[in-house]
Formats: sequence, C-alpha cells, structure tokens
Amino acid sequence: MNNEVVSIDLGSNSFRVLKYDCLNHKVISDYHEVVGTADGLVDTGLISDASQQRVIKALKQSIEKVNYDPSKAVAVTTAAMRKASNNQEVLKNLVDNTGVKFTIIDGLEEARLTLLAVKQALKREKIDSSKFILLDIGGGSTEIIVNTKENYVSHSFDFGIVTMTQEFMQYHDLHKNLDLKKVEIKKYLDSLNLNLFDYTFVATAGTPTTIAAVKLGQDFFSYDKDIVNGTIVDLKDLTDCLSLIENSTKEEITNLVGRGKVEFIQVGIYIYRAIFEVLEKNESIVLDDGLREGVAINHCLKQKCKG
Repeated sequence: MNNEVVSIDLGSNSFRVLKYDCLNHKVISDYHEVVGTADGLVDTGLISDASQQRVIKALKQSIEKVNYDPSKAVAVTTAAMRKASNNQEVLKNLVDNTGVKFTIIDGLEEARLTLLAVKQALKREKIDSSKFILLDIGGGSTEIIVNTKENYVSHSFDFGIVTMTQEFMQYHDLHKNLDLKKVEIKKYLDSLNLNLFDYTFVATAGTPTTIAAVKLGQDFFSYDKDIVNGTIVDLKDLTDCLSLIENSTKEEITNLVGRGKVEFIQVGIYIYRAIFEVLEKNESIVLDDGLREGVAINHCLKQKCKG
C-alpha cells in the first residue's frame, strides 16, 4: 500500500484526484469534476458557501469512486484559495466534512510540481525535454516556466480563465487587458535573455487539452488523455476552435468541453493565443499531465528518499 499515493488538486475551477503507483509510475485511477471554486471570488473576495458545498460533494464522490483514505491523501489547492480572505475557514470546513486536509501552495511550488509531471510526460512521449517553455493556464493564475536542461525559472501571473472571464464580460475590455498582459509577459521573458527560437512551446491544463481533443475529433465524453498527450496544436487550431464555439449552441459546446467550462473556454483560447504571440511560436505540444501528477510524483520521490 505504501507504493500507492492519492493526490488531489483543487483549482479555481476544477477538482482532480489521482491514485498513482509509485513503483511503476502509472496511474491506477483518477477522478475529475468541475466545481467552480472561484465563482464570485472576484466580487466578494470569498469562496462562497455554494462553491464549498460543490467541493465537499466532489470530494465525497471521489473517495467512493477512487477508493482512498481521505486522511492519507496529499491534497493541494492553488490561486483561488490563495486569494480568498476566508481560506482558513474553508479548509477547516473541508477537513471537518471529508477528512481531507489541504495545503495552500504558492505559484512557485505550483510551477515546480507541474514541471515535475511535465518532464516525466515528455520522456514518456519520447519528446526532447532539454529546452522548453511550459504554459499552464489555470482558473485564477497562469504559470510560465522556462526549463533549460536541469535548471528552470518560473513566474506566476495573476490572471486565469475564471477570474478574467468574471472581470471582463465585455470582450473589448478583455482584449485591451490581454494586450497589457502580453507586455508584462514579454518583459519577464526579455529579462531572461533567452533565444526563444531554441525552446519548444509546451502547454498543459484544460484549455490546451480541450483544443487538442477537438482537433482529434473527441468531445468531453470521448476524451482520451493517452491520445491527447503529445498532440501538436497550432494557431489555426485555435482559430478553428473559436469559430466552432461561436457557431454552436450552448448544448453543443457543453458536449464538446464539459459542464462548467462553457463560459470560460473562449477566454482560455484568447489567453493561449496571446502566449503564442508573445513567444512568436506557431505550434505547441499539448500534455494532459499537470499539478496532481506532480504532487503524486513528488510524494513518491520523498518516500523513496525515506526508504
């Protein structure tokens, strides 16, 4: 049993659970639910009671489906909880109702753990992992990690698909704001004195994987991460996906991206496109692996050191 770990990632919109085999580095089972943790956060600065109830319900369902001891799960939570002024009260409510104890991690730790998962995923997909720039578009923050062989630098930018959608319902404002974000990101990258041409563009999280799935002819119900992993997404795929969304009914979009993501997918694509433009790249490699995999791998490595 020591060879197994259950990791949980409670994001600003998604809740993801993974049961992982440390010995063989394989996923045993997983669970994913959209819980909308950050709903209303922009206006109130709080994680709402309704959001907390959705998270508790999802936790209870995951305990049943993945079959794990909640007290032994390694659980982390990110941007929404970092920002919420009632975060300690929320975490106490979660542990009291489910037995799962969450740790709030900062942007740097989130980047380190995500990078751990992505490096392993690139090796698994037999893709060169020496020099790459990783984009992780979250609900409340966007991480950019520059990996050069064994070294990396990362920066957490204070915007994500949920917070940006809630702040800028008028697309005119959104695009104006995205232009400012592009300047901020470019300034950060310029400060690193990189030759961006040498770096592969890698993207993880819901928006890139959704676009890759649409490109492959999958929808939310037929989504297969094993096929999505390693898919090349280019700027035309982003344009095609936006066009498809603009010409589809809400029901069709729900079937495509899943409940709870419909209102955020367009903003996600705009953010993704903005990073393409800053990096002056035409394509990116998409991976499904992210924070929850990184949390599991990190725990496995720690156990190995203890052993």
